[in-house]
Amino acid sequence: MIDLDFDKGNGLLPAIAQDHATGKVLMLAYINREAWEETLKTGEAHYWSRSRSELWHKGGTSGNVQKIRDVYVDCDGDTVLFRVEQVGGAACHTGHETCFFRKISPDGGVTVVGEPKFDPKKVYGK
Repeated sequence: MIDLDFDKGNGLLPAIAQDHATGKVLMLAYINREAWEETLKTGEAHYWSRSRSELWHKGGTSGNVQKIRDVYVDCDGDTVLFRVEQVGGAACHTGHETCFFRKISPDGGVTVVGEPKFDPKKVYGK
């Protein structure tokens, strides 16, 4: 088993989620050792929520889970890439397919790319 370098990031490593079929980058989150082990054990992405300070099963509330198809680790052992099947078509808590839905133009303007796949107020009650 590969030994990730959790010490380098004070216990947290960046985890990039990428759609295995389209190659779109869906999101960036963080994992700790517990999230890493749960991801490997269950075959679904688990992360560490920095804002809530707790283990987070992606899609546990919304149903938009990320089924792991492949896992890659970078050369330094301090970043992982999860190639996933994104259930429900949306990775972002805003309802968008990807968390990277705001495109910045050279003049600094912002364009929203794509329409939300779900209404976050209905899903999360907020």
